[in-house]
Amino acid sequence: MIRNFVVAATYAAGLTAAAFAGASAARADDYPTKPIIMIVPLAPGGSTDVLARIMAQGMGKQLGQPVVVENTGGAGGTIGVTRAERAAPDGYTILFGQWGTNMANGAIYKLDFDLLNDFEPIGLVATQPFMIDSRKSLPANNLKELIAWLKQNGDKTTEGNSGVGSPSHIAGILLQQTLGLKWQMVPYRSAGLSMQDLVAGNVDIALDAPAVVMPQLQAGTVKTYAAAAPKRVSVMPDIPTTDEAGLPGYYFSFWHAMWAPKGTPKDMIAKLNKASVAALADPETHKRLVDLAQEIYPPEQQTPEALAAFQKAEIDKWWPIIKAAGVKAE
Repeated sequence: MIRNFVVAATYAAGLTAAAFAGASAARADDYPTKPIIMIVPLAPGGSTDVLARIMAQGMGKQLGQPVVVENTGGAGGTIGVTRAERAAPDGYTILFGQWGTNMANGAIYKLDFDLLNDFEPIGLVATQPFMIDSRKSLPANNLKELIAWLKQNGDKTTEGNSGVGSPSHIAGILLQQTLGLKWQMVPYRSAGLSMQDLVAGNVDIALDAPAVVMPQLQAGTVKTYAAAAPKRVSVMPDIPTTDEAGLPGYYFSFWHAMWAPKGTPKDMIAKLNKASVAALADPETHKRLVDLAQEIYPPEQQTPEALAAFQKAEIDKWWPIIKAAGVKAE
């Protein structure tokens, strides 16, 4: 009788497991059946927020459900990234992160999770160079004059950035090291807030993405001296490169990508990746990104596997530099 009971229990367990697997497959086949939350770990107004909203719209069209952006800023992006890491792995929460939030912060903050192993990569989106900018009233009219002004004003100079460990912060540190100077870093919750104070003249200089500075440059409210890249930005063709303007070899670009919580089913990751790839190929979404000076990664670099390898390579490259510079959370 005991043997018969064990056999019956095993058989019943098998049926239950099969039913559960079937239900999971059905859910995956139907996915998504409701809106997807896209966490942006920075405040509204910066380039990460702008790009996330473009991708959310593009992916929503592909998925047949809205992708809703929710900004969760603070602590250089770690609060939003933590929220994403702790979210249910059900395919309805994804993270739109970047160079700072999902790479550099691991060298700066004591995180309760591993940036490489505690997320499911979805795919790379795009990369962009930084522009070297100043308040409109600053007397320098080209990069060489700006460098001379920085040398004259030294530690009186103020530079706005998106927070400790953000791309603009590290780019500023590299600029200091390149010039052999030191000045005051002023952290903000986002590039948008930093740009507001640059326009108001409350800080002297900033390094910003084209998506942030272009509207202000067109309005004549800031000065832009150079693109920190080996080639000019297509949508800002009149701005010289650092090589052309007198600071050869000073380059800084930063990337954006998407992840899901660890344990999100692979077939859901595949659908999210497919939606991302399709959005990047969509003429409307593609143009909106390119118009913001984004360089979209080629298809072979848009896979989850490519993002995982790329993120690890970036950590291996940048963590020693960040730690050697003594960048710490404040």
